[in-house]
Amino acid sequence: MNWEAEVIRKKEDLIKDTQSFLQIESVLDEEGGKEGKPFGEKVDEALQYMLKKGEDEGFTVKNVDGYAGHIEYGQGEDIIGVLCHVDVVPAGDGWTTPPFSADIRENRIFARGAIDDKGPTMAAFYALKILKDTGIQLSKKIRMIIGTDEESDWRCVEHYFKHEAMPQIGFAPDADFPIIHAEKGIIDAIVSFTYQQTEDNKRYTLKQFTSGMRLNMVPDEAIATVTAAQEHDAEALKAAFEAYLAENQLSGEAKNTADGLHFTLKGVSVHAMEPAHGINAGIHMANFLCEHELDEQGLAFTSQIKSLFDQDTRGQKLGIACNDDISGDLTLNVGTIRYTQNEEAKLGLNVRYPVTADGKDVKKGIESIKGASIEKFDDSPPHHVAKDHPLVKTLQRVYEEQTGDPATLIAIGGGTYARSLEAGVAFGPLFPGRPDCAHQKDEYIEIDDLLRATALYAQAMYELAK
Repeated sequence: MNWEAEVIRKKEDLIKDTQSFLQIESVLDEEGGKEGKPFGEKVDEALQYMLKKGEDEGFTVKNVDGYAGHIEYGQGEDIIGVLCHVDVVPAGDGWTTPPFSADIRENRIFARGAIDDKGPTMAAFYALKILKDTGIQLSKKIRMIIGTDEESDWRCVEHYFKHEAMPQIGFAPDADFPIIHAEKGIIDAIVSFTYQQTEDNKRYTLKQFTSGMRLNMVPDEAIATVTAAQEHDAEALKAAFEAYLAENQLSGEAKNTADGLHFTLKGVSVHAMEPAHGINAGIHMANFLCEHELDEQGLAFTSQIKSLFDQDTRGQKLGIACNDDISGDLTLNVGTIRYTQNEEAKLGLNVRYPVTADGKDVKKGIESIKGASIEKFDDSPPHHVAKDHPLVKTLQRVYEEQTGDPATLIAIGGGTYARSLEAGVAFGPLFPGRPDCAHQKDEYIEIDDLLRATALYAQAMYELAK
């Protein structure tokens, strides 16, 4: 079978369907969730889009209460899982073209979700379609499991596997080629602080401070509202802010509003698996604010952010830094900051720890933060499939046959649905040497890579299920 030739025959339809799929703004909407659509109308629309395509092609299709669904082909008792997701992180600002326009330029499709994970989901669907259209007989079932809450709390797969069988082996088209066989443990923690109420009797009073939308993204914007005792104090703080921006080569603005001085600072958002590649706007805003004569409460909060997290994405200041040869360093991201004077002071932390480390040690480090209490703590343990496992060996052979390149094994800080399976790995779609634009503005997928990935997925499904 010439897998690449089969993909080329379907190229125009694959591109068109990928664009249509990407044009659905499938961002989590907690408030809009309801029975049968737990994560909002748009996420459900994306799930229904894929299930309808599966139904139209004659596959076996099932919707599991709107949490997830599957598209299945083949026969037999054994199930090969292909785990995808239709939800995407918020788009953020600064896109060249609207983030859900799925604009094509420079032979790339630009959209939120293009590489993570709606482009690869469509590639996997077309791979399954190739197997069916060419009449290939399989001795096992291939089941595309389509989740809807991967970017948040994984409630989708939790619900799905309470009602449906667990595949014996499988892969997630949601990371890098060649093969990711190890994924770090992932901890999401919300840490709250309690301060005594204070009066506005200082030179400056921090009224509000917010940054970040998701724990698994480095915040690209921070906003703070500060009142000043005197008009000349306000002007002095605005001048200091401009100087801070210039010194650190950052952008932002300060303006007078009815509520006080309104500061906006821009950073660079990247995936939390490597926060050092981004610029955390929230930490920079805290760095600036704590250097001025703030009220006691505001100063305590911003000073603690600076002392614990400034220029430290490895958890050294918390005493949780560690690494191993399989998966590398622990990473730490301050994903959200929420502060309202006399009401709220919270940090949202995302920690990715090595496969040989223990999440309990990370928790102890977070608990050691002075004056803090853990409001929420979720720990997804590390995942590791041995390099000599038949799943790994099969995917290595497929990759090397099609690309001619060595199928080296990779460990990542990201978490994919592969860890839902006892024997699951991540397999593409990002090829070696390509920049990782997931969770960033102007996210895109190379059309040539979309086609190459589809061919790899088709052969991989065949080899695993023949």
